[in-house]
Amino acid sequence: MQNLKENWSKVLNLLEKEVTAVSFDLWIKTLEPVEIKNDCLIIKASSETAKQRVLNMHSSQIKLVLSEVFDNINCFEILNDEEFEVYNKQQLEVKCSTEEVPVKVGQKLNPKYTFDSFVVGKSNQYVYAASRNVAENPSGKINPLFIYGGVGLGKTHLMHAIGNYLQAKNNKLKVVYVTCEKFTNDYIDSLRGTNKDKSINQFRQKYRNVDVLIVDDIQFITNKMETQEEFFNTFNDLYQNDKQIIISSDRPPKEIATLSDRLKSRFSSGLMQDVQSPDFETRVAILKKKAQEENYNIEDEVINELAERIDTNIRELEGSLSKVCFYANLLGKKFATMEDLNEALKDDQKDKSQLSPNVIIDTVCKYYNVSKNDLIGKKKNKEIVDPRQMCMYLITELLDLPLASIGSVLGGRDHTTIIHARDKISNAIKTNQKIKIEASDLKNMILKK
Repeated sequence: MQNLKENWSKVLNLLEKEVTAVSFDLWIKTLEPVEIKNDCLIIKASSETAKQRVLNMHSSQIKLVLSEVFDNINCFEILNDEEFEVYNKQQLEVKCSTEEVPVKVGQKLNPKYTFDSFVVGKSNQYVYAASRNVAENPSGKINPLFIYGGVGLGKTHLMHAIGNYLQAKNNKLKVVYVTCEKFTNDYIDSLRGTNKDKSINQFRQKYRNVDVLIVDDIQFITNKMETQEEFFNTFNDLYQNDKQIIISSDRPPKEIATLSDRLKSRFSSGLMQDVQSPDFETRVAILKKKAQEENYNIEDEVINELAERIDTNIRELEGSLSKVCFYANLLGKKFATMEDLNEALKDDQKDKSQLSPNVIIDTVCKYYNVSKNDLIGKKKNKEIVDPRQMCMYLITELLDLPLASIGSVLGGRDHTTIIHARDKISNAIKTNQKIKIEASDLKNMILKK
C-alpha cells in the first residue's frame, strides 16, 4: 500500500502541471487510490459530481500520467461513495467464500445503470425494447444481441441494465460483463503463464462457464488475430450451449476493420440494433431525469440551452449539467441560472476558440493513420481523399475561417473544392452511420471531450 501511495503522489504532482488550479483542487486532489486489481487502478471519488467531472474532462490526462508512473496498470475505474460501498461488500464476500463466485468474473456492473434510469426516446426506443426482451427472455429469439452507435449514446448503460436485471431476477445466474480490452488482456496474460496449457484452460473456463456474456466495445479486437480466434471459439461454445451473448461496438460488424469474416457472420446472425443521437426532446428529458436523481435545482431555460448546445454525446450533456449546478452551488444559489451556465462553461467555449486548422489536421491524420503530407498533397486515392474531405468539413464546422484560407492550409485548394467536401460530408452524415460516427468521434477528440 505504501508503494501505491508513493506512486499516487507522483501522479498528483504530474497532473497538477496538466490541469487548471481550480480543477486540480476541486476534483483531482480529492481522489483517493484504493488498490490495483487485475491491472486496473481503483479510485474513490468524493461524490458522483466529482467522478463525472474527472471522467468527462480529465480522463485522457489521467491515463497518460498513470502509464508514466505505473508499469502494471492498463486502466482505471472511479467509484463514488455508493459504488465504493458495493465494491467493499463484494470484496468481503469474495474473501469469506471458499468457492468461486461466478458473478465476480469480469468487471463490476454499475448499479445505477438500470432500465428505469434509461431515458427512452425516438432515437433509442427500438434498442431499448430489444434489450428488455433479452433481459426478460435470455437465450431466446434474440441471440446474439449486437448494439452499435457513437460514443456516449447509452450502449454501456443498456448492457449494464440487462446484467443488473438478470442478476436481480436470478442471483444464481452466471452473468459476466467485460470490455473487449479486458478480454484481450486476460487472454494475453494466459499466454504468459508459467504453465501455459493450465492458464489458457483457466481463461477458457472463466469465459465459457457462464450463462450470459456481455462484451463492450468489441471494435477493439481489430488487428488482434489470435484474440479474434479465441473469441470466435468462445462465442461458438456459448452459442451452441444456448447461452446469451450481448455485444456492443461503435459501428456495425461489416464496418469493423480487419474483423474476420466468420466473426462478422456470427455477430450478424442475431439482432443488430443501433443507438442514434438523441433528439432535442430526449436530451431535455435526460437532463431533467439527471437533475431529479442528483437533486439539482435548475431553471428550465438552462435545461433547454444545454440541450441545444450539446446534441451528440449524453455523457458530455450530463457532465455539463453537473458543472453548471456545482458552480451555482459554490455561489450559494438555490437555482442554477443562465448566468451560471455561461460562466461555468466559458472555458469550454475558450477551448473551442483556441482551435486552429493544424490541430484539426493533426487529429484527422492520427485518426485515419495518414501522413500530413499526403492529406494536404495531391494524392487522389480513396484512403487519402476521404480523410481530406472530412478534414475540410470539420474545419468549416469548427472554425470561422474564409474558404480561401481553409483551401490555403490544405495545399492551396480553391473554395469550390472546400464547398464540395463540406456538403458531401454533411449529406453523408445524414444517411451513412459510419461517416456519422467518424465525424462525432473526431469532434470529440478535437474538442477534448
